[in-house]
Amino acid sequence: MKLTFKKLREGAVIPKRATQYSAGVDICACLDEPVTLGAGEIRLIPTGLAAETDSPDAAMLIYPRSGLSSRYGVSLANCVGVVDSDYRGEWMIPLINHGCEPFTVENGMRVAQLVVTRVLFPDIEVSDSL
Repeated sequence: MKLTFKKLREGAVIPKRATQYSAGVDICACLDEPVTLGAGEIRLIPTGLAAETDSPDAAMLIYPRSGLSSRYGVSLANCVGVVDSDYRGEWMIPLINHGCEPFTVENGMRVAQLVVTRVLFPDIEVSDSL
């Protein structure tokens, strides 16, 4: 499988693995200026990226980074983001600050991680019994 990224903004960072066998690749913020999340606040963080896979039966799943969650209480507002194989718009990461202190997102900061997985497309049926 091939995953192709397109930079939509100057300074966007192409995701990469931290180690050879990391399940996910790190997604970085692409900001003109730092963004501060107050306690309980949700903000969309631009990545400056769009992507496509060469497989229509793949989904790109965006997960929180455990370090941000465990150290600062910063996570994804939607728990897991799903990027469909046919979506070509810019990826925006909805961060929420569950912590008690403000948290500042800096340009280039790793804010989420991406895991690509295969998906099934079952036929949908309706029945009176299961």
